Amino acid sequence: FSTVLCSTPSFYTPTLCACVLHVSAIMDISSWFEDVRRMNKRQLFYQGLNFAMIVSSALMIWKGLMVVTGSESPIVVVLSGSMEPAFQRGDLLFLTNKEDPIRVGEIVVFKVEGREIPIVHRVLKIHEKEDGAIKFLTKGDNNSVDDRGLYAPGQLWLEKKDVVGRARGFVPYVGMVTILMNDYPKFKYAILAGLGAFVLLHRE
Repeated sequence: FSTVLCSTPSFYTPTLCACVLHVSAIMDISSWFEDVRRMNKRQLFYQGLNFAMIVSSALMIWKGLMVVTGSESPIVVVLSGSMEPAFQRGDLLFLTNKEDPIRVGEIVVFKVEGREIPIVHRVLKIHEKEDGAIKFLTKGDNNSVDDRGLYAPGQLWLEKKDVVGRARGFVPYVGMVTILMNDYPKFKYAILAGLGAFVLLHRE
């Protein structure tokens, strides 16, 4: 999943980090390699093909969601707490990016020049030009000021081209796994290794 940033700082629990590292340490990697060595070439090829099919199916589903929703990132994870209480850190958001006009009060995910991670905030003000073009200003629900301090230098308003998507629904806290994978690379590699080993060694 993609991730989106809110402007409040994130804090991590040392105990949780220690547990994550401990879990990755006790994983018996050597036994996986031993099982792989026992497999003949035909079995190994078959299991590798299964793994490739799973990856390609996931990519096809993702591309399909992009087409249906009109968003380059139809599912994103909230990284911090500037949209509380509407959204919490770790919430999974579902986005669309249709052509209907953006309105005040709508929650949008947008990109800012110079920032790698998109931001999810609420539309605070709308500025409509005579030609019908709309510019808008955003603000986090949990922030005391608007987002002009987060925009690119000299930028006062956002435009439709800056929008990645508009929030249509969410599932609370499901995205915490993605946050852990981003924050703790060892945890990410352990998860990926575990999934890969399961697919390769699962013979049914």
